[in-house]
Amino acid sequence: MERTLAINIPENDKYYDIYINNEPVESLYKDLLIRTKNRKRLIVFSEKVYDLYSKNLPFPKNEIFVLKDGEEQKNLKNYLKIINLLIKNKMTRKDVIIAIGGGVAGDITGFAAATYMRGINFIQVPTTLLSMVDSSVGGKTAIDMNSAKNILGCFYQPECVFINLNFLKTLDERQYMSGLGEVLKYAFIEGNCCNDDPKSLFEFLSINSSRILSRDLYFLEKLIAICLTYKINVVRADEKEAGLRKVLNLGHTLGHALETHTKYKKYTHGEAVIWGMTLIFKWALKNCYIDTVYYKAAMELIALYGFKPLNENIKTDKIVDLMLLDKKAETGKIKLIVPSGARVVTEKEITNFEEFKLWLAEQ
Repeated sequence: MERTLAINIPENDKYYDIYINNEPVESLYKDLLIRTKNRKRLIVFSEKVYDLYSKNLPFPKNEIFVLKDGEEQKNLKNYLKIINLLIKNKMTRKDVIIAIGGGVAGDITGFAAATYMRGINFIQVPTTLLSMVDSSVGGKTAIDMNSAKNILGCFYQPECVFINLNFLKTLDERQYMSGLGEVLKYAFIEGNCCNDDPKSLFEFLSINSSRILSRDLYFLEKLIAICLTYKINVVRADEKEAGLRKVLNLGHTLGHALETHTKYKKYTHGEAVIWGMTLIFKWALKNCYIDTVYYKAAMELIALYGFKPLNENIKTDKIVDLMLLDKKAETGKIKLIVPSGARVVTEKEITNFEEFKLWLAEQ
């Protein structure tokens, strides 16, 4: 099983390939050696991935930086550690950094690559479902601060992406489900994603839920390819989120606020996004942007994958305050991506914060 997707971004004349296969992890090591031949390397490993696969990916110790797991590790301190290693190893702009891990490793590595010497090559090797379908492609790089998620960052594309499905076999269940939270987002925005294929991701997820939940690699390869095709279409049209790319933020403004509010320790990204999407679907129904039939179908799809309401007494005042710190907010306005019909979304503004706080407190 092998598939190659290509992303071409006319805005900056950037082109790179995304390789998807289920070959042994040892073959990935060989591919990376060939790809980085005659270049110095720094490999940023997620800690769990390093513990499980260091024997399959036996890079020299002096080329390795192991990053502890958890969103809270995507911080300024670890960013500076990576930068100092690049300096210590006398790496130049022609050399390469490789991120092997989930979204945390990919985001911080990409940000280090973008800022070291104003740009060094980097390669994404996503090992979680969430990073495979989303964060490894598209060029968003960032680190977090205590007050806001992804508040320091930039757009910087990798030179290529290697997706090896075998990493999903050892991914823990909660992180796997977190990835499915991001996958479900694509089902609700597919009408915006410049998709010419009449086949529906919404339908694919509905029909094949048992195969997907059991991690059947055949169906996962198809699922990842569909999600990435949608994302490629969006990024190709709008690399830097000036318009269309905003649709990828469905559930994220609320979700990021929840993650920040709970100090990145209580919920996974996918859990927070599901919470955000569920709320925004309710808000869309209340404001007649969608009808009851579609609302029920969307909630049934979320429930089909085992997601339940969060058992959390959330301080809604704090959540709204954090939403105002979101990168997409404007002075006096919160911008939300909201369902506006079956599998399509649009951007709406919230200016009456007190009314929104009261509604949020009732949910």
